[in-house]
Amino acid sequence: MRSESEQALHDVPSEGERTLDGLLDAMHLAGMEEMPALVSEHARLEGFSDVSIYVTDLQQLLLVPLPNQRDAGGGPLPTIRIDGTLAGRAFRSMSLVRSPAGGEGPYRVWAPLLDGTERIGLLGVTVPHGGEVVERRIKTLASLVALLVLSKRPHSDSWARLVRARPMALSAEVLWNLLPPGTFAKDDVVVSAALEPAYEMGGDTYDYAIDGHTLHLSIYDAMGHDTSAGLTATLAVGASRNHRRQGMSLAETAQAVDEAIMSEFEGRFATGVLASLDLRTGLLAWVNRGHHPPLVLRDGRLVATLSGVPDPPMGFGLSVSTGELHSQLQPGDRLLFYTDGVIEAQSPDGERFGLERFIGFVTKREADGLPIPETLRRLIQAILAHQRGRLQDDATVMTVEWKPRRPRHQLVL
Repeated sequence: MRSESEQALHDVPSEGERTLDGLLDAMHLAGMEEMPALVSEHARLEGFSDVSIYVTDLQQLLLVPLPNQRDAGGGPLPTIRIDGTLAGRAFRSMSLVRSPAGGEGPYRVWAPLLDGTERIGLLGVTVPHGGEVVERRIKTLASLVALLVLSKRPHSDSWARLVRARPMALSAEVLWNLLPPGTFAKDDVVVSAALEPAYEMGGDTYDYAIDGHTLHLSIYDAMGHDTSAGLTATLAVGASRNHRRQGMSLAETAQAVDEAIMSEFEGRFATGVLASLDLRTGLLAWVNRGHHPPLVLRDGRLVATLSGVPDPPMGFGLSVSTGELHSQLQPGDRLLFYTDGVIEAQSPDGERFGLERFIGFVTKREADGLPIPETLRRLIQAILAHQRGRLQDDATVMTVEWKPRRPRHQLVL
């Protein structure tokens, strides 16, 4: 039994608890614009000063400060490049980075704003001294700030303007509001996706969702590069979600997408792969509707191309023959889904980026130990550089890494 004095001491919240509780209470009725001031106010309880909050732009090239922040001289905070900067290194590596590297303090600490493995931005704070406790408190504060940003951004036009470097095409506006986050992680799977051109994308899109022990996946490439292509891709995702959630099979869902496109857009079509992964066993099921086959990487090398005779693209109302296919993954396997804009990207002299270079790029960065989101960020930059900064076609890639917590018994198919 605790004495009354011990109980009273136990009931007194720590500084960290007061910081988090106070910030949560304050943010319930605050918008994105008020966040920097509120975070700074409550971070002072932890001894943190010079607090700054940055979010990444759409292409993940820049870290842009949230509104209403000032530097020590009273001027606006500068935009920070993700590549080639100390602060950017914290974003790239998804870990704390401090400056200066040595000394007793005070010093600056940069912490990534993460939701699982989705990189939202960066938190910068100045601390009087280091240590494990201080770093843990910085990470906790950064986690809370990340969740607050996520809660405010869906209905914030100021955030939408902030993360855009230039005006966005209508088709891209439609698709960006449809896409799930670029990265998702559980203890047994990591999904990451990237696409370009971020501001003019037309017919490419991807989708994923968790349903108990099942991971649903899909990627689409709709005909054309205009607003109609974006609407076709939107309809494909909407139809697949609707029928998937009614419990239909992959083949039935693909057929529903086919019928939806055909009924709304004469002469329009979309290729795509619809798949499901059993996270307990690693059994992958998929249907291919005229799309490039997914790839399987294992231990840094290509071990399988999930080929088969593809059924017709969706939107033509043609009969199908192949239907659902299956493959058994091994723990640690990585799936690659992609659209033709990745491998068919051409340099000014006509050289294609190609499948071999695509696979080599991913496996090399995997061997280097880069996080999956960082690998895809660099892949998109490499594809853009190959075409001197401008794509001739949408380029989308989605990776899935299955990493079960304990060995599974393989299924015999």
